[in-house]
Amino acid sequence: MPTTNTSGRRKTAVARVYLTEGNGSITVNGRDYKEYFPTLPLQYIVTQSAEVAGVAGGIEVKVNVDGGGIKGQAEAVRLAIAKAIVERDAEKKPLLRAKGLMTRDDRMVERKKPGRRKARKRFQFSKR
Repeated sequence: MPTTNTSGRRKTAVARVYLTEGNGSITVNGRDYKEYFPTLPLQYIVTQSAEVAGVAGGIEVKVNVDGGGIKGQAEAVRLAIAKAIVERDAEKKPLLRAKGLMTRDDRMVERKKPGRRKARKRFQFSKR
């Protein structure tokens, strides 16, 4: 079966996923996903799409991920895997959509405004 190529984004993280038939291994930037994402919540996020679709043991995933923090990268990988599964089998889309795995979370960090310490923080005001 040919390779399915998709991408996922979250905050400033971008993940490119190459999905093929295989033994269920997930490789992120040349390392095992359990080594790249050391905590259990992040590992759960990465495998969530495959678990919900019921294809966890039958696919092999290779991921290139860049930018953002570790949580944003994990969520970008989750979205990319979900999109790749739907591209292979469109019947899985309602399962993934019901869990909210097909929607890109478009929330970004608000930019810092000039003359302020942060995006919204103002200097202390005291009336004398």
